[in-house]
Amino acid sequence: ASYVTRAMVMVAQAVMAPLLMTVYFVHPASMHRFVGYLEETACHTYASVIAQVERPGTQLHTGWAHVDSPEIAKAYWKLPADAKFVDTLKCMFADECHHRDVNHTFAELKTADPN
Repeated sequence: ASYVTRAMVMVAQAVMAPLLMTVYFVHPASMHRFVGYLEETACHTYASVIAQVERPGTQLHTGWAHVDSPEIAKAYWKLPADAKFVDTLKCMFADECHHRDVNHTFAELKTADPN
């Protein structure tokens, strides 16, 4: 990444981190809802990428369908030795869906509710 891109990322982090932390302290449910929607967007993205990797004739299928899963992913998700990168994507997709559901659940909890 160029220096301009790096600078923009650092400025965005410097502005957004305190802002989002303040929102969390003032109204945690809003922050959980926001993160839940971010995770939901990630779920849609993963679903789209997985569909394209599995669809013959697409650039993602040509580029990724035959790529092996990284060893760290095989160890983390206990994937078989012959796992492909799309299997890793499916595990990441499942994780994001779980995070989405957890954050939407936390957004619904009242302060005194057990979690």
